[in-house]
Amino acid sequence: MSVLVIAAHPDDEVLGCGGAVAKYRKQGVPVAVVFLCDGVSSRSEDKKIDLMELHHRRNCAERACNILGAESVSFSDFPDNQLDTIPLLDVVKVVEKYLNQYMPSIVMTHHAGDLNIDHRVTHQAVVTACRPQNDNKIKTLLFYEVPSSTEWQMPNSAPVFTPNWFIDIADVLPIKMEALEVYMHEMREWPHPRSMQGVQALTQWRGATVSVEAAEAFVLGRHIE
Repeated sequence: MSVLVIAAHPDDEVLGCGGAVAKYRKQGVPVAVVFLCDGVSSRSEDKKIDLMELHHRRNCAERACNILGAESVSFSDFPDNQLDTIPLLDVVKVVEKYLNQYMPSIVMTHHAGDLNIDHRVTHQAVVTACRPQNDNKIKTLLFYEVPSSTEWQMPNSAPVFTPNWFIDIADVLPIKMEALEVYMHEMREWPHPRSMQGVQALTQWRGATVSVEAAEAFVLGRHIE
């Protein structure tokens, strides 16, 4: 068993499935994390990358993934919040490269209904790259939620995130929250959903829906037993 997390931006991996990563690593399962977008270029008026800000964001990603226990962290350089301007085939080819590199049995990525365009394109590229062909070793495809993106989409505008796969993260919740603290510059004040309190409350609510202390929720795309 091995896991590949494919995220649009640094911090999505902790918000969406940081607890699952920590739990898999605690069980000795190899986990790799891939980021597709630079995460910073949309913040300047001319959409140019601030190299210092890029370095800081990537450094935070490496530190956060190290806390979670991920064995490998990789970065692509697609422009932030502009994945819809890139031919889907180009994104798919990058995803396929990492799939061939890591040969995962479990892939975790964004849900199709997210408000953020990079999340939606990432989802489509991953689903396309993970199509069930003879050389495909992927057994489980899971889609995670990202606070302040997934729940902000309008219910009639895109598929609603309705989880049907839960991972109990009660024993590793402190690790998830510690990793999230690395991204404090991306976090907001309560009651914003992307606040420390908001993220913890979500894990507790997802846990309560399946009678555990804390959980991360996913939509199952495909599972082969």
